Parts: sequence; structure tokens; C-alpha cells
Amino acid sequence: MKDKKLNYAIVSDGSCDLPEELVSKYDIKIVPFYVSLDGQTYLKEKVDLGVRDFYEKLVGDTNLFPKTTLPTVADYETVFKDLIREKKDIICVCITTKFSGSYNSASIAKNNCLEKFPNAKITVIDSMVNTGVQGLLVLEIARMRQEGKTYEETIQLIEEIKKTGRIFFTVGNLEYLRKGGRIGKLAGIVGATLRIKPIIVLKDGEIFSSGIAFTRKKSFLKATDAALSYFKENNENPDDYQFITGFGYDIEEGMAYNEKSKEIFKRDDILLIQIGATIGVHTGPYPLGVGFIKKFDRIKKA
Repeated sequence: MKDKKLNYAIVSDGSCDLPEELVSKYDIKIVPFYVSLDGQTYLKEKVDLGVRDFYEKLVGDTNLFPKTTLPTVADYETVFKDLIREKKDIICVCITTKFSGSYNSASIAKNNCLEKFPNAKITVIDSMVNTGVQGLLVLEIARMRQEGKTYEETIQLIEEIKKTGRIFFTVGNLEYLRKGGRIGKLAGIVGATLRIKPIIVLKDGEIFSSGIAFTRKKSFLKATDAALSYFKENNENPDDYQFITGFGYDIEEGMAYNEKSKEIFKRDDILLIQIGATIGVHTGPYPLGVGFIKKFDRIKKA
């Protein structure tokens, strides 16, 4: 009899930013975004262009503003068809549709595959988040599979927990967000200068202002304070959530922030990730933040 714990495959676009060891451990299929440094040639992230190399180029040339483009329909079709031939059902998790058309590419690929394989089962999910919290959602799906949740149970739980995802973060400056067209929701904090340090929250698939600071240190402490306030204001218990911290170029800063977050949230299991180029083109080389999503087994039953 087929083990129901292994009867569906997990696919995610590259925005999830999960370390390779976790991707391998949980057998997650990644469909990469493309990054262009010159506006003409597009390279697959982590395949043709490493994340560290990407940040090195940003830091080395402050006039460089790279671009990304989404995975193609063909990219998704290749992955889906391979899994269908392996007799696997598929759950595909995509970056928030407010940031990218990756979900649309995956959905078209799904429909194309179903024409050829009408008995296949494919569900494409708008995660409503990105980067590390998308990664946490993917890991929760892997945990559901490991604990024997059926395909249908998993889909239902995903829809519940994805709404709980939040990221509180800061950036070195607002220039990259402005160049990338992401400044709209933050216009109120810009004022006359781009030199302030914004505190930004990602919720419901979009970014919003959560305050400002005037020094780097105060900005990431305020980001953590904003996360703490979320739990207090919503009467939520941090122990019911999985946490992640993310950094860009500066690994030492990222490690220090991870340790500080462990101290503040009183837990030692906060995953540290390097934010990938898909998000890094909008944040610049110095994003830093904390994110969380509710554990699937802590969702209250109606």
C-alpha cells in the first residue's frame, strides 16, 4: 500500500529562499526566478547566479539596479510533468500575487498539464507572502505530509495558516524599493528624504509602513518590537508560530539579529536564511527582518 505521507509532491517558486539542505531534506522542488544584472541577459537564481554573488555585485556597484522575471509556464510544466509521471499529486506554493505573476505561470502550466494528464491532481497556492515566510509555509506543508495529513486536509490547512504570515523588516534605504516600483504603500513615510530607515510589514500579500527609525540599529529593533506588538494586540501566543529571520549581504549582522530574536522571543529554533535575489532586487543589499506563520496544528477548530 502506498504511504499516504508521501503521496503528494511539494513545489515552490524560488521566492521561498529555503536553504538547500532543507530543500533536499524535505524533497521540495524549486522553480527559480530569473535575475538580470544588465537588463538583457536573465540568469536562473541559484542555478546560473548564486545569491552571494548577486549581493557582491550590488555592494560593488551602487548604481546597479537588477531586475527579476518570473518562472515561465514551461519551467513549471517541466517540473509538473516529471512529478505526474512519478504518480505524484502536486501542491505548488507561489509568491504573493501582489508581487509577481508566478502564480499565473503555474496556473497556466497546471491547465496545460491537465489537458494531457486529466487524472493528475495539481493545486496552485497564492501564499500571500514571500521570502522566508513563504519558506515557513512550505516547511509546514512538509510537516503535514510527514505527519500523515491527506492531500485534501493539507490544502484546507494551508488556506488557514497562510493568512497568519507576517514579515517585519527594514532596509538600508528606500532607493531600491522606489526603483522597483514598490514604494506606493510606503509613500507616507518617505517625506523629503530617502535616508530614513523604514520599518515595513508584509501582510495580506502587500507591504505597508510600520514606522521609521533614523539609525540602522534602531530600525531592526523597532521591527522586532512591531512583531511583538502584533502578538499582544491580537492576543496571540508566539509559541503557536514558526519563526524565521532573514538578511541580505551582511551575514554577521544577520547572525547577530537571529540571536537577538531568539532572546526576545524566548526560543532557540528561529531559522536564519539569506534573502534571495527575487526579493533583494527590491530591498537592496541590506534587508533584515523577522517573520512568522502559525503552526498548522495550532489552528483553532471552528
